[in-house]
Amino acid sequence: MSSMDTDKSSSEIRQQVVDAVARLPHLPGVYRYFDAQDQVLYVGKARDLKKRVTSYFQKTLSSPRIAMMVEKIVRLETTVTRSEAEALILENNLIKALRPRYNILFRDDKSYPYLKITSEKTPRMTYYRGAVDKKHQYFGPFPSGWAVKESMQILQKIFLLRSCEDSVFANRTRPCLLHQIQRCSGPCVDLISPEDYQQDVRNAADFLRGRQLEVMQNLEKKMLGFSSELRFEQAAMVRNQMSALSKVLHQQSMETTGNADLDVIAVIVEGGRACVNLAMIRGGRHLGDRAYFPSHVDDVRAVSDDTIEAEVVAAFLAQHYVDQFIPSTLVMNVALDAPDLMLVLAEQCGHKIHLSFQPQEQRRVWLEMAVKGAELALARLLSEQGSQQARTRAMATALELETENIDLLRIECFDISHTQGEATQASCVVYHHHAMQNSEYRRYNIKDITPGDDYAAMRQVLTRRYEKVNGEDPAALTMPDVVLIDGGKGQVEIARQVFVELGLDTSLIVGVSKGEGRKVGLETLVFVDGREEKELGKESAALMLIAHIRDEAHRFAITGMRAKRDKARQTSQLEEIEGVGPKRRQRLLVRFGGLKGVSDASVEELASVEGISRQLAEEIYKRLR
Repeated sequence: MSSMDTDKSSSEIRQQVVDAVARLPHLPGVYRYFDAQDQVLYVGKARDLKKRVTSYFQKTLSSPRIAMMVEKIVRLETTVTRSEAEALILENNLIKALRPRYNILFRDDKSYPYLKITSEKTPRMTYYRGAVDKKHQYFGPFPSGWAVKESMQILQKIFLLRSCEDSVFANRTRPCLLHQIQRCSGPCVDLISPEDYQQDVRNAADFLRGRQLEVMQNLEKKMLGFSSELRFEQAAMVRNQMSALSKVLHQQSMETTGNADLDVIAVIVEGGRACVNLAMIRGGRHLGDRAYFPSHVDDVRAVSDDTIEAEVVAAFLAQHYVDQFIPSTLVMNVALDAPDLMLVLAEQCGHKIHLSFQPQEQRRVWLEMAVKGAELALARLLSEQGSQQARTRAMATALELETENIDLLRIECFDISHTQGEATQASCVVYHHHAMQNSEYRRYNIKDITPGDDYAAMRQVLTRRYEKVNGEDPAALTMPDVVLIDGGKGQVEIARQVFVELGLDTSLIVGVSKGEGRKVGLETLVFVDGREEKELGKESAALMLIAHIRDEAHRFAITGMRAKRDKARQTSQLEEIEGVGPKRRQRLLVRFGGLKGVSDASVEELASVEGISRQLAEEIYKRLR
């Protein structure tokens, strides 16, 4: 194709995009930009789709990077929503799913833990993670499980609340060890009246809400009441509670500021990376902090007129709080002018959100601590990143790879695992951006081969993984720079045959032949393209990384194989018993907690399961012995 034809094609594409923009409605929604490879470039939300998207196609843009992104746009998609709040939620769901290059991305972390006080007749406190409801009381969220457990220890020490399971509580005939060490008031055996226990529960809840002074006054009033009634033993117990509470309040005196619930957010950007350190304050108590490291920060510099710090914190607020608890106050070290975003978040949570950029007194101390934590976390990340880059570079040198950007080096490693031919599984693990990419790991169930035939298993997994590379959608299956095979010459030859059949470059294949006892340092690298085998030695950074990737593939394969094998074994023995179909098998496994429980059950216990007759119970009992 001539340059004139190319220009004409580019101009036609640009005109099609401009025409599509002209047809957009003046409605709220979400827009998505795509490049020539149909990869998503950017996802954004807008109160007015037409105005917002049109601003990207003006003659003068606010930054070179926006211009660079716009030049790559060949197609756009939009979704109209009923409100900007809906657009915010959809935008961040799409960002998490599509991971666009020009969006700042925060890892979709697991949910935060809570401290839960149940609504039972004799409430208990417990560690909880998941969706909250209105039936029980939930306190948090906490930044870590450790913070929850620390708070539970405080409640046990001061208010002596129970933490035992209901099944244990209902069957106690004497107090447990926690009562003996003065960490539980013994409601299971009526060592405390239901009324007094409920008061302790209320005091504990008030303490977690930051009403420590009210709790102390209630305890003092209770102690004086016991004294006036000459119930000196009970008065002494309350006095001990007050003493324990006083110690806790003294230890946390520098933290308490009434019943404040707020989040402290510190943002630091350095060396092309950013750190957002989130400190949680609940009930005036500092519960700890957690550091987040967004990706694509360097690619999105100056996508707007804000500073990179402001862009990072805006992305954090949108992605983090879209499905999390939002306190009424956010203290930050970066000034943020985002009224639309804050309005949407307030609409979602149902209360006003106050932003504080120049806090005073204790809040200032908290912010300084959060900033220092962010600085230390980012420095540690950059140090580790430098070490990781050095390892990747050493491996690229050892494998004689010619790669322009070491950061983009991608390695896929395969391993086969089975138990004497049973439950054969293959694994594929991925090393990219100087780290193992767990979300891209894949397992393959191997079928229709002779049990124990590792060569056939390797042929099947490689064929399934790479047969679509030259198909209609090559972008969906990008080839790695190196394909590591956990095995020697035999496995490598199978890989070579598969690549030849699929028309792929065989020089990508590298075999890792195990040393004696799989000891690191004794491996041999086997090549397909005529290069001699290579032994790197125990001190080689490249070999350490290759061995790490190989061992991760082995671990991932063997855990999958064991799970598959155990599942097959668990059901196979029951499946062989006539009269035990899927429903009865499921009822048995649920009732007794697995095949071992079924095997240990008596005939009478088996017959008590719905659908299991006495005759069938005797048959199951006999067959599983």
